[in-house]
Amino acid sequence: MTPQTDEGALVDDIASRIRARIMDGELPIGKPLRQAALAAEFGVSRTPVREALRQLQNGGLIEMQPHRGAVVRVPAPWEVRQAYEVRAELEALAARRAAARITDSQLAELRRHNDVLRAAAGAGASATGTPDTTQANDCFHTVVCQAADNPWLSRMIDRINESFPRNVSSLALTGDERHRQLNIRQHDAVVAALTARDEDRAQEAMREHVISAGEHLTAWYERRSQTVFHG
Repeated sequence: MTPQTDEGALVDDIASRIRARIMDGELPIGKPLRQAALAAEFGVSRTPVREALRQLQNGGLIEMQPHRGAVVRVPAPWEVRQAYEVRAELEALAARRAAARITDSQLAELRRHNDVLRAAAGAGASATGTPDTTQANDCFHTVVCQAADNPWLSRMIDRINESFPRNVSSLALTGDERHRQLNIRQHDAVVAALTARDEDRAQEAMREHVISAGEHLTAWYERRSQTVFHG
């Protein structure tokens, strides 16, 4: 491996590690990313850190702000809404395909994940927005995509999901009892349609769920963004 290849691999590794921390919420939106601190943490010079941050900037996860440097980016509300419009159609297709292919064990897994969300909702707002509920919600959608058995479709959905920190969806549910219960009921509707092997109903239930989640998340970002959403 040449030195240039070594440097590229190092930059990719650093970018991947920072991206994972952003996606998990360890580095929250609006958080400044100091090159010197990151270089010291990773035991490298500032050069690969700078290149890694540039890579993340190109991917839309961070932005460069005057007098602040690199900051974990707050997506504009219109970006969130548009992304979820696309995600809704893709996941609706995944649910339609899954209705004809899903196994009994996968259905049981969907119910288990939704039971985690149900138990957290019953415990109140303090139990939502946690790693367990974030993982349960992610896994619910992942199982549907796996049952759809189309790697191209799964990759396209993953690409959209990787544009926004995963924990934010759970945080957006914190303190909103009505939407927490709606989220669970919509999951129940998806499971019922998949259990009945009803392709049309599964497709529509998933589309309605993702659009609803997107609208709620758009409003959450709108409250935390200085970008004005004009529809």
